Amino acid sequence: METSNKTAREIYADVQANPARKKFGFGQKAALINVDLQKAYTRTDLYVTAYETNPRQIEFVNRLSGLFRDLGWPVIWTYCAYVDSGEDCGVWGTRTDTPDSLQNIKYGSDRAALDERLDVNASDIVIDKKMPSAFHDTRVNSLLTFHRIDTVIVTGGSTSGCIRATSVDSLSHGFRTVVVEECVADKHESYHFANLTDLALKYADVESVDTVCAWLKEQG
Repeated sequence: METSNKTAREIYADVQANPARKKFGFGQKAALINVDLQKAYTRTDLYVTAYETNPRQIEFVNRLSGLFRDLGWPVIWTYCAYVDSGEDCGVWGTRTDTPDSLQNIKYGSDRAALDERLDVNASDIVIDKKMPSAFHDTRVNSLLTFHRIDTVIVTGGSTSGCIRATSVDSLSHGFRTVVVEECVADKHESYHFANLTDLALKYADVESVDTVCAWLKEQG
């Protein structure tokens, strides 16, 4: 195993700066999957479970969503919520049982609600998911097949959890996958940058929001 005295942020910067690193690239048609931008994870002023990496994250997500709608391409929002007993959270909800625990995000609760700063359109698709990946036991894959999608653009949180799981599943289902750097967040920079590094090396392209926006504008 290679060792290093560099921080996760520094290692990520080295990976992104490597001119020899190959990318999957964009395809012909994309879908935007905004993962769990619900108040339990975005409202740092209200909930201890929330986190923020780039303070302009929601602004950037709204910008991307608008460009997707302009193209008539799918915009998908996911959120986590569970029944009162929490049983539908399964083993994932068995480690802790506090008011802040995952399985205690109840349907109709403030914690389950998408952040009010988000521009969610009536034409968008909103999906309740139970597990980390947006693909797991949801209709996401069939929707992407129906819309003839070959590229998935991913935003939301957390980088080390649901973003990583969604991105790995996206690749596993045969989609070119792009994680938008400024549009994903995590609790700690170490988890955040370590997972961006791993995603960039194995499962996805990690691109800036400007790069993704520029590509979308070229498709119009």
